[in-house]
Amino acid sequence: MVEASPVKFYFAKYFFLAFSFLQWAVTGTIFFQYEFGPKSFFIALLFFTLGMICFTVYLLINEKVRRVAIGKNKIIVTEGDRNIRFEWPEVKSLKIIPYLNLYKLKLKGKRGYIYFFPSQNIDPAFGLLSKDTSKMGDIVQKRKKEFGIK
Repeated sequence: MVEASPVKFYFAKYFFLAFSFLQWAVTGTIFFQYEFGPKSFFIALLFFTLGMICFTVYLLINEKVRRVAIGKNKIIVTEGDRNIRFEWPEVKSLKIIPYLNLYKLKLKGKRGYIYFFPSQNIDPAFGLLSKDTSKMGDIVQKRKKEFGIK
């Protein structure tokens, strides 16, 4: 079974949450350290808004980014403490998203997509074209051809 680094997964999943808390800490510091005026209020409002935008992005990607292990016969999706096993024929589509170093997985009978990281960084070849040359990429390419996955 091949999977991406847990450090990369947790960094990507919780980056926007940590950044939003940082923005809100700056907002609180501005309110308590500086005299209240239109300039300090505007700057605090700006940092608060940036924190809200980052928190919204975190809420949007939190449930979609998962840890996935890929093997020759199965795909295992980790959801909290549970491991959910899927066979390759259950995969509807599996694509690489260029420049974000993410795979986009669609399973038959499931709503929405699952996003996960490859085992190594993917280098874009010519603009938007990218190819995963790692062991995970080899397994994915073989199974896509074998089962006719998009």
